[in-house]
Amino acid sequence: MILPQISDFLAEVAELDALLATLAPDDWTRPTGFKGWTSDDIVRHLHIGDRLGLAAATDKAAYDSLAADIAARRASFLSRVAETAERLGGLSGPALRQRWRDGADELAAALAAKDPSARLPWSGPGMGVRMFATARQMEVWAHGQAIYDLLGRDRPPASPRLRNIAEIGVRTYAWTFRNRGLEPPGPAPEVHLDGPAGASWDWPGATDASVTGDAVAFCQVVTQTRNVADTTLLARGASARRWLEIAQCFAGPPEDPPPPGTRRPRPRGTA
Repeated sequence: MILPQISDFLAEVAELDALLATLAPDDWTRPTGFKGWTSDDIVRHLHIGDRLGLAAATDKAAYDSLAADIAARRASFLSRVAETAERLGGLSGPALRQRWRDGADELAAALAAKDPSARLPWSGPGMGVRMFATARQMEVWAHGQAIYDLLGRDRPPASPRLRNIAEIGVRTYAWTFRNRGLEPPGPAPEVHLDGPAGASWDWPGATDASVTGDAVAFCQVVTQTRNVADTTLLARGASARRWLEIAQCFAGPPEDPPPPGTRRPRPRGTA
């Protein structure tokens, strides 16, 4: 039986794929609010991540080789965007969309074939199969936000699978600080989120600090698609406030969240 986290990853892929199917040719090359990346850049990035994931799930030597080659090419002054574009031979638009979709299906099948207790290598600490699938879901959800914003479209209503991303956000409280060479300013705060369809999602923590509010907003903050100042999240206590200012639930070197007011949907009808 396929793990629910893998099914959730595939559902996230299908939702973004439906959005990509509506892009006009020019939409693929318009800069988004995420570092000026285009939709082409975003989908290439997702596809390369899935290729790395497939190698991690099937052939550690191949994973190590691919990861090392990517790192070496970036060290030779190729940007992440340029390296990925070169690696994929400039693949773009609908053909890129199909390649990404096929690769995601292949990754999901490889994860489904693994023992759920297996651990996969990755940038930073390795992950179990469940968390790995959720990490890929999180990447699709987070990067997809930039394309929704570019088009000035609202996302479909959140589904219960969003809880997976909130879970990663909560679990990476301490890692957010240590990834920056800092010690956490205190124990993880309590987290109380309003999920879809009236759900209430709660995580225990220090009783003198808490984060409360909308689950979508929390996931936007921990994936750095919104600055906490642009949300209605309530942070009580110094540790909770500092966490949300720099929260980062994804692997890799420390990244700063977007400045307040910079990651908002583009008004409909604007280029």
